[in-house]
This record gives sequence, C-alpha cells and structure tokens, in this order.
Amino acid sequence: MKRVLLKLSGEALAGDKKTGFDEATCIAVAKQVKELVDDGIQVAIVTGGGNFWRGRTSETIDRVKADQIGMLATVMNCIYVSDIFRYVGMDTEIFTPFVCGAFTTLFSKDAAVAALEQGKVIFLAGGTGHPYFSTDTGAVLRAIEIEADAMLLAKAIDGIYDSDPKVNPDAKKYDEITIDDVIAQGLAAVDMTASILCKENKMPMLVFGLNEENSIVETMKGTFTGTKVTV
Repeated sequence: MKRVLLKLSGEALAGDKKTGFDEATCIAVAKQVKELVDDGIQVAIVTGGGNFWRGRTSETIDRVKADQIGMLATVMNCIYVSDIFRYVGMDTEIFTPFVCGAFTTLFSKDAAVAALEQGKVIFLAGGTGHPYFSTDTGAVLRAIEIEADAMLLAKAIDGIYDSDPKVNPDAKKYDEITIDDVIAQGLAAVDMTASILCKENKMPMLVFGLNEENSIVETMKGTFTGTKVTV
C-alpha cells in the first residue's frame, strides 16, 4: 500500500483520560506515522470528535446544531494532532469542507493529493461538512476521493466483534470478515452509510486497537492483529 487513510477515534486520542487529549498517546501515534512517511507511504488522517462531543451528547439542542459542534470538535482535534506531528518532524496540512479562516485549507481532491505527493501528512477535518453524516462516513468518502489503497481504523477496541465486548465477555473477534457480512449482521465497525460506501467503492478496511503497542506500524508492515474487512 502506497497511500492510506488513517481514522483515529477521538476517544483513543484521549487515552485513559477519556476526554480531551493525552499528549503521550498523540506523540506515540505521530512517531509511528513518521516511520511510515519515512518509508514513502502517503498518509491522510481523519479524527473523530468523541473526546469532546458526539451528536448524541445532547437531546436538548437541534440535531443539525449538535452535528455542527461535532464537526468543529474534529477541527480542534486535527489542529492539535497536526501540530504534534510537526513536533516530531513531519510537514502537515489541514483540509476542511468549509472555510475556517486561516486555520485550514478548503478541501479539494487535487489540493489534497498534491499535498500527499509533496510528502505532507494531510488532515481531513470537519467530516463531510453536512449534518447527519458521521466521521466514519466522512473518512470513507475522503479515502475514496483521494484514491487510498485502504482505510485504517484505529479504535479504542482491537477489532470487530460479533457483539459488544464491553458488555459480553464471550464476544467473538473476527480476524477477517467481508463488508457484506458486516452490513448483514449490523456490526459496529463503522456506521451503515460508511459500510455501504466501502462496499460500493471496494474500499478495504483494517480495524485495530490504537492503544496496542506500535499498532499502526504493525498494521502496515508487521503482524496485523486486528480485523481485516474485505470487499
């Protein structure tokens, strides 16, 4: 694989704190990504916003406004993580589907691919720019647009299970599963819209635990211990 999109869950970025940023976790992620970039792999990053806000967080405010807050949470995450990446020696650029003043660049495929080919790590913040779409859906959409070879999902759990392992201690983990089975069984790898986008556009996914040691590098170059979703 020469070009990948790495989706980082907001919760995973928070580490054991569960909210905000855990700087040690973010630096560890950055060092792993630098190893890939130094080997010539082009990397795009999408972050979730769950360490600050989820659209489901409030049942009081309008869903559109709640989703807009979530989009801005991902922008904050990308600004922070992008600067951590710069701290460890990478060049970065942040793209959003809406204007954020001088903070980000307005997304276009041509500009994003040009930045990748210049050796930059690109951050794709703000989801799709529209409510009712999750960051998972935004990540799959961007992976398709930039013609990534695969989407890497670094989550707070280490793969896809047949039921919630936090609730069911006997939950079975899949080493490999088809996207058709993910959709048919309603498994929570990504949401249904994202799953269907993967199926229709033949975008494979690798799902793994961010907090496992060196998991990003191992997923790309070593022993993969998560779940491979084939198309």
